[in-house]
Amino acid sequence: MAILTNSRSTFSAVGIREDLSNIIYNISPMDTPFLSMSGRGTCDNTLFEWQTDELATQAANQQLQGDVPDALAVTETVMAQNQTQISFKTVATTGTAEAVDFAGRRSSQAYQMAKRAKEIKRDMEFMLTGNSIRVVGGTSTAPKTACVQSWLGAKTTATSNLIDGGASTVVGIVNVSSSVYANGTAVKTGTAPTVQLTQAMIDLVVQRCYEAGGSPDTMFCKPDLKVRLSAIAGASLAEIRTQTKGDKPAHAINAVDVVVTDFGTFKFVPNRFCDQGSIGIVYVMDWDYWSINYLRPFQTLNLAKTGDNVKQMMLAEYGLEAKNGRSSGAIISVKA
Repeated sequence: MAILTNSRSTFSAVGIREDLSNIIYNISPMDTPFLSMSGRGTCDNTLFEWQTDELATQAANQQLQGDVPDALAVTETVMAQNQTQISFKTVATTGTAEAVDFAGRRSSQAYQMAKRAKEIKRDMEFMLTGNSIRVVGGTSTAPKTACVQSWLGAKTTATSNLIDGGASTVVGIVNVSSSVYANGTAVKTGTAPTVQLTQAMIDLVVQRCYEAGGSPDTMFCKPDLKVRLSAIAGASLAEIRTQTKGDKPAHAINAVDVVVTDFGTFKFVPNRFCDQGSIGIVYVMDWDYWSINYLRPFQTLNLAKTGDNVKQMMLAEYGLEAKNGRSSGAIISVKA
């Protein structure tokens, strides 16, 4: 069937109003598990310090009646310290761009600043879950806070909570000098993973955390390792639920988010931003011992006006406090 001769259509019409949605759809992920689950604190200096301590190893303690004991040798506390670092992003908008009517936002500058705040949070999640060491910084070097992997484990390989799955399930700290461990200056490096994550690795790191005194309750890792964790926990084959109420359809369950182990109940949390290059890492966290300390919390700074524009900076200055790194652990250099 042909269109009627001289019928007016939209293909060549002039003056049709634009149909532009007043909503801006942004698919970029914003969940930041490490930032959300860690504690939040404050600090009053770019270098902030805290102390860690441990009880003496348990031993048989039987004493003679009327004995005159010698004083015990005292082990001093360990002084730990970390550095704050600065993260910021700057946005400039011309006066004209701020004056015109944009769809989906009342102010172009405010919209861009809100985006920058979210981007900084994602940057923080990526950096804090890494293996960066502490850098004091200087006039030409940006300071850097020592991140998670700089604090995990223990000073001796045999009891380390950092398991090098890529080499062996019994290897402890990787490339660590025990003399500098306490100050976040020890480097732990992994290799491209060739070994698949196993239940034995998980059991060992959880056991070592428990023996050290920690009570971790969360494992987080990049998405493909989360799938592997679910498979290990018993969901590698879908379970068909037939016991549904009414006309509701049956559900196929092929994921595990919580698992009960010999040493506690764990949540499995996927984290899009904790993948450090090609190294597969599973973190085992006791959140009571982790805090992000802010010297300057998130704030908007108005910068000098240099012309017909609005210029602002979104800034945060913060550092990671690992109150006691032995509370938590990690399995590194493993694949799904």
